[in-house]
Amino acid sequence: MKVTVVGAGAVGASCAEYIAIKDFASEVVLLDIKEGYAEGKAMDLMQTASLNNFDTKITGSTNDYAKTAGSDVCVITSGIPRKPGMTREELIGINAGIVKTVATNLIENSPETIIIVVSNPMDTMTYLVHKSTDLPKNKIIGMGGALDSARFKYRLAEALEAPISDIDGMVIGGHSDVGMVPLTRLASRNSVPVSEFVSEERLNQVKEDTKVGGATLTKLLGTSAWYAPGAAVSAMVQAIACDTKKSFPCSALLNGEFGLSDLCIGVPVKLGKNGIEEIVEVNLNDAEKEHLATSAAGVSKTNGLLDL
Repeated sequence: MKVTVVGAGAVGASCAEYIAIKDFASEVVLLDIKEGYAEGKAMDLMQTASLNNFDTKITGSTNDYAKTAGSDVCVITSGIPRKPGMTREELIGINAGIVKTVATNLIENSPETIIIVVSNPMDTMTYLVHKSTDLPKNKIIGMGGALDSARFKYRLAEALEAPISDIDGMVIGGHSDVGMVPLTRLASRNSVPVSEFVSEERLNQVKEDTKVGGATLTKLLGTSAWYAPGAAVSAMVQAIACDTKKSFPCSALLNGEFGLSDLCIGVPVKLGKNGIEEIVEVNLNDAEKEHLATSAAGVSKTNGLLDL
């Protein structure tokens, strides 16, 4: 299994590190446009191999896509990150050109690859890859929901004063501060609904804290987060590499599912060796359907800013 990560910044390097430590890939290629940057990150990470007990080979390259040839999975993290006060949507002008160029170069060298998009605005960048390449829809996946759900479970565990391993929950909808739909009704602790443990008011606070999870970290850090995004991507890549059929909320191109079409948005999917093996249409109540429809309208509006 060969994995390429484009963008050797904090998110990309975290992706490479977590993938290597899990030791399911034979090679990870880090690629960046900054001279020597990916090579340096790769060397630094390889010097942890004997300490972290992994055999994955990590190599770096300055904009040489030939080094990515034969990649089974490619991760696009490249683009400018958010700064405090910025929305993900404000990044579209610069990042669209970057993502389109990167995707084209990756597919030219690895025509059978599966692409995972991390760059923001993530749902719109995923849609752009669909519209600007000939890859099948199951091979283009947006990362957002996996990260948003991890943040949701963190907030739920905090509210319940419980170990995160006890908590199950997911976030669907757009990967934006207003578009996320945390499914508190379906969240549970050891199969018991979380509403049995905390008040509706507290659950509403969990929902709002989840929706601004990225903005909260951006304000604290001065830039976008990287540990949790890197971990989310590595979990998705592992599910594909090991053909686990593990379920994640991911940004997928919809053609009628959930009553939505011609957009990418976060929905539950099963990931395996073919990428998206199945879109899982969970039963939503009327309020959840309305929130998802509102989120979809916001994503479609952002898609309209693309020069397709």
